[in-house]
Amino acid sequence: MKKTDNPFLALYPYIDLHGLTKIEAKIKTNEFITDSLKLKNYDIIIIHGKGAGIVKMGVHEYLKSDKRVKEYKTDNFNDGITLVKLEGEQNEK
Repeated sequence: MKKTDNPFLALYPYIDLHGLTKIEAKIKTNEFITDSLKLKNYDIIIIHGKGAGIVKMGVHEYLKSDKRVKEYKTDNFNDGITLVKLEGEQNEK
């Protein structure tokens, strides 16, 4: 992870997928979700960038099919970021 100027990103674990292909982004997203669940981080951020939307589309395809994902949405203020809630103890309430 790298340092960011956005104070909201510092609140949650995040992964930056800039420069990856659609397939690489799906693999990294899977690994990030697995690691986040092991660390009991149920709210995460995926930074995929804006560009042509290929990486975003790949990430959203993956999130839609992963049963560990409770919900996800594109950030209202920056459509290059997806906010994700994972299934877990915290989200069962």
